[in-house]
Amino acid sequence: MFKIAVAGTGYVGLVAGVCFAEVGHQVTCVDIDEEKVDLMKSGNSPIYEEGLEELMKKNYVAGRIDYTTDYKSAYKDADAIFIGVGTPEQPDGSANLSYIATVARQIAESIEKDCLVVVKSTVPVGTNDKVEQFINDFLVNDVKVEVASNPEFLAQGSAVHDTLYAERVIIGTESKWAEELMMNIYEPFHLPVVSVNRRSAEMIKYASNDFLALKISYMNDIANLCELVGADIQDVARGMSFDERIGSKFLNAGIGYGGSCFPKDTKALENIARQNGYELKTVKAAIDVNQEQKTMLYKKASKRLITFNGLKVAVLGLTFKPGTDDLREAASLENIPLLLEQGANIYAFDPVGAENFAKVYPEGHNGKGRITYVANIEEALEGANVCFVFTEWGEVKAVTPESYKKLMRTPLVFDGRNIYEVDEMGRAGVEYHSIGRKESKVINKTNAKGTSQFDTRLQPVGQ
Repeated sequence: MFKIAVAGTGYVGLVAGVCFAEVGHQVTCVDIDEEKVDLMKSGNSPIYEEGLEELMKKNYVAGRIDYTTDYKSAYKDADAIFIGVGTPEQPDGSANLSYIATVARQIAESIEKDCLVVVKSTVPVGTNDKVEQFINDFLVNDVKVEVASNPEFLAQGSAVHDTLYAERVIIGTESKWAEELMMNIYEPFHLPVVSVNRRSAEMIKYASNDFLALKISYMNDIANLCELVGADIQDVARGMSFDERIGSKFLNAGIGYGGSCFPKDTKALENIARQNGYELKTVKAAIDVNQEQKTMLYKKASKRLITFNGLKVAVLGLTFKPGTDDLREAASLENIPLLLEQGANIYAFDPVGAENFAKVYPEGHNGKGRITYVANIEEALEGANVCFVFTEWGEVKAVTPESYKKLMRTPLVFDGRNIYEVDEMGRAGVEYHSIGRKESKVINKTNAKGTSQFDTRLQPVGQ
């Protein structure tokens, strides 16, 4: 087993470090935030991720993992140092590599033995070459250093499982020594390993994520057309899924992709292409479609309603996907400001994301509107004039059509994740708008409060 240091304790670094410890390596995770380090030593995770805290506690007690702000002691005699710091998007779409550079210099000034530095962070093609040169430029001791690429392919909400049971591990190296060391580090995982050169490994990460983003945007584009011509996107997707060349994954239409990877990686690859004098037309189209898709529900609702001013608006789900408290590029961040500007009185439910959202939009008056965070869905729906579904949490999927009818003043639902069956919502007396499907034909003409519905046969959007 090997002595491994991990720089950065976000989704990439912390999950990697814990999983390395789980298979038997000796791991030290490094972060600059002392409070965060103390939190992790107490067995608590700074991020919401299923199964992570249990493994943190287990391996900390077993002595296989530790957390520190003292990078010098962590790096000086490590066999391998994995870099998992952030590479946030800059205004032009390029990746900010300042955190990578900081860690690289700290490594150069700390290591006292031959060492392999492994970049797990998503970086532009060619970055690992620069990191290796940068480290050698600042080396203090006479030791050998090489850099390898090892991009991650975890999904938030299933990151631990995706690491321990990955479909493949990608390693990019430029020497037999580095390749063999990487193979040995990953041997206890018993996973397929694809070994390529560094630049190919860097490109595999971008090409994989951007291809998935393309599938999502393509299906959303087709969904919008389905609404106009009377087709059903879920039927279309089901028919497509039987084709082995297409597959069944990432065919669900909705209000776009979010999170820390797809939005950033599509823009970064498009930027890389531009810098090299090439236009990635397909990726650029995916970016444009996704941006438009995020406010599709708001646009639909604006056509249906005269105004949101003074209305009680229920919002179900704030995070970009279920299973995480991450709000990055979440559809809620695009739609809620528009609703608040219109004077909406928002009651928002999210099982884990409300605290983070409140940091951006504190409870109370925001602009012309007001936002209140509630602990249960019933409180959000009670007396609501309209409901928006932004995240398909299990709690949201469990709400029955009859509950919308019973609780809401006007059972009017705009669902960005196509959770419910259109006909079931109609039979329950709920006016239901989703993505790429017909609207519900409301059969029950009287709502729970005794007032009549606006209409019983809704026309497709645009007609």
